[in-house]
Amino acid sequence: MKAIRIHRYGGPEVLQLDEVPVPVPADGELLVRVKAAGVNPVDWKIREGRLAGIMAHRLPLTLGWDVAGVVEAVGASVTGFRPGDDIYARPDASRDGCYAEYAVIRADEAAIKPPTISFIEAAGVPLAALTAWKALFDEAGLKAGQRVLIHAGAGGVGGFGIQLAKHAGAHVIATASTDNLALLRLLGADDVVDYTRENFIVRAPDVDVVFDTIGGETQDRSWACLRPGGVLVSVVSAPDPETAQQHRARGALAVVEPNGARLAELARLIDAGIVTVVIDDVYPLDAAREAHAHSQTGHARGKIVLHVAD
Repeated sequence: MKAIRIHRYGGPEVLQLDEVPVPVPADGELLVRVKAAGVNPVDWKIREGRLAGIMAHRLPLTLGWDVAGVVEAVGASVTGFRPGDDIYARPDASRDGCYAEYAVIRADEAAIKPPTISFIEAAGVPLAALTAWKALFDEAGLKAGQRVLIHAGAGGVGGFGIQLAKHAGAHVIATASTDNLALLRLLGADDVVDYTRENFIVRAPDVDVVFDTIGGETQDRSWACLRPGGVLVSVVSAPDPETAQQHRARGALAVVEPNGARLAELARLIDAGIVTVVIDDVYPLDAAREAHAHSQTGHARGKIVLHVAD
């Protein structure tokens, strides 16, 4: 089979299309015939070697930890899936990924693909939607009636965050550039802030939760938006505890994990029309370098996906 692998860390040029053996599922695993694979910032951060001291990867490594496809075979003790099932998953990022024609994933990482969307759309859901859910509800404890500020609402994580927060009954304020304000409203934001022209601190006072998907100066400035007792949750960098204490607030870092049961819940929301998927662009498998370069601009509108097979 064909797979996109790295043999060394570096820029997009280290992404290489290799011929490798089709993997064999072990106990509790699924062999998936990949239809599409999502492209996420963690992919190029791993490619660059930024996480080499955190994750015990072995090179050569197949990248890509968002997948939609068809179950080809099941390992021993697998229940709930059988060959021919359409699935989607956010696999364990410490293992080989899914920029490939076939991939092995753990059965508990997968869920049946929402039938109302395509494989391309499904591949754009798992990592981003699971990240938004974990940040808003598991870490920040967002509840109905609360006010939440979501940074970069036009991005993959931010876009799912708007929809999930709105469905939970929160008042949603989201930031984006001028060209993306209409998208934020379409996704359900109650108030939109053009960060290129407006000061979000002025536009979003006394919020209960700040959802930081940017980090750096944006995170530092966001403390001023929180009411006492509020929460700043980031998916980029751990908020400083001393700064949180100064603002009588709490900081949290959300780290996404595989969760097949939660993907099943998300599938129900998608099929009910409550959550939609925004796709920025689709590339063929052998154009993974271009897909990474696009992702690294930081201006993708929704998700970037590799089309592997029809």
